[in-house]
Amino acid sequence: MILITGASSGLGAALANLYSQEGYALTLTGRNEQRLKQVGASLNNSAKLHVADLCSPDSISALCNSLIEPPKTVIHCAGSGYFGKIETQDPSAIKQLLDNNVTSSILLLRELITRYRDQAVNVVVVMSTASQTGKAGESTYCAAKWAVKGLVESLRLELKDSPMKLIAVYPGGMNTDFWSTSGQTLNTDNFMTANEAATMLKQALISAEHGYISDITINRG
Repeated sequence: MILITGASSGLGAALANLYSQEGYALTLTGRNEQRLKQVGASLNNSAKLHVADLCSPDSISALCNSLIEPPKTVIHCAGSGYFGKIETQDPSAIKQLLDNNVTSSILLLRELITRYRDQAVNVVVVMSTASQTGKAGESTYCAAKWAVKGLVESLRLELKDSPMKLIAVYPGGMNTDFWSTSGQTLNTDNFMTANEAATMLKQALISAEHGYISDITINRG
């Protein structure tokens, strides 16, 4: 079974569609119930839908309690963007950015490791190429993504002798609804589509008995 967060739009929804086409058992979660139901209705095979707030420990616990079996793979796509020069950014929007990206990742990984650290669960954490380099006009977004990268790399050390694996994904710009709430206006016509990024990611996530790809960068051409 595959659990996908942020499945109500963008990369998460595209991954749900690809895995559904191959008959995988799926549990999809997102904050927006209406959009999550729309994604579920569009799939070839039925998926279990669960509305969750990943900034709430109780909500995450309820999500995991709802799973009928431990997931084989968790793909954490949930997050948001917020851009602009630092002096123009609203403090409340900055806090929401940090909650949606950093707090949610910390709380989700905390719960998953607590429950499944002794099982062969692959946890895929989708970040951004903003985790790899500083970008003008994206200071707080980069800070959030760098924090998640630090979280993943530190938890890998804690899981050194565990069958659970953490896989870091760094996608470049995608042509999705992500930008409509980011505070940044730009032409995304030449960006990757969510389906293109999902196809590449799904292929890269194939593992062997004695190996897996731990870090995946998906650059736009």
